[in-house]
Amino acid sequence: MSAFVINRLLQAVLVLFVMSVLVFVGIYLVGDPISMLVSPEATDLERDAVRESFGLDRPIFVQYVTFLGSALQGDFGRSFLTGEPALQLILERMPATVELVGFAMFFSVVIGVPLGIIAGLRPEAAYSKIIMTGSIFGFSLPTFWVGMVLIMFFAVQLGILPTSGRGETVQVGPIQLSILTLDGLRHLILPALTLGLTKASLIIRVTRAATREIQAMDYIKFARAKGLSSSRILRVHLLKNVLIPIITVAGLEFGQALAFAVVTETVFSWPGMGKLLIDSILTLDRPVVVAYVLIMVLFLVLLNLVIDLLYMVIDPSSREKVRD
Repeated sequence: MSAFVINRLLQAVLVLFVMSVLVFVGIYLVGDPISMLVSPEATDLERDAVRESFGLDRPIFVQYVTFLGSALQGDFGRSFLTGEPALQLILERMPATVELVGFAMFFSVVIGVPLGIIAGLRPEAAYSKIIMTGSIFGFSLPTFWVGMVLIMFFAVQLGILPTSGRGETVQVGPIQLSILTLDGLRHLILPALTLGLTKASLIIRVTRAATREIQAMDYIKFARAKGLSSSRILRVHLLKNVLIPIITVAGLEFGQALAFAVVTETVFSWPGMGKLLIDSILTLDRPVVVAYVLIMVLFLVLLNLVIDLLYMVIDPSSREKVRD
């Protein structure tokens, strides 16, 4: 297993290097941030002075080598607008996004797995068809529209939940957390529900498909022939094998949502990384955008590694495949 982990980490280094080149070149060829940093009435001399102060007057290859050398030491540059380290800005926003996505994925798994198993065990039943129809709606409805409807119903009509912001937070070590306060939880419900509905729809369909497939396996038929109860077959034989595709999908969806929960954070003014990314793109704050993308690439690569390791824990036969 150690050889497998080392091999994956080496692949991660290669992926990060390629992505750093693509992202750096791509973002540095789009727009001129000087136009966002100086007054429209500034003279060419003043513009050149600002460009030189940020090192933007140098060739792009020199800029990239300088950036790469600093990034290897954990320095991704400073925000053009605030002057703060880009990495610090991202890490400050990360707890808010992790809270939002973690709560949304918890909701989607708690709702999606039971409903998917129910729909898979009795696919022809009326309630199964209702569940699957509901999952299609979950896929089809745009996230921003779901968010607006929830705001109209729970915040405007009923007035029981807030519409924006993160609410009251508490300091836990260096991290600000809102899930430990009642006000923070009230602010978290609507954005997490908005993000979780789509994820729950996907998990319902994956769980249903896996349940139907596993039900036809010989070991399930043999367990029934032995006279085992349905609940024992479900707990011991079916649920364990259904978990493998669920872990894959839930893990990938968690990573994708963490990296790109942009729409939900914008609709609810949630102060997370997605909103920071949008604001940085609009203002051409290149260091923040490049640092954000590279950190997310590293996170997704490591997340995939964790998922593969979980495979080996749940399904020991996958270790043999890795050795092969």
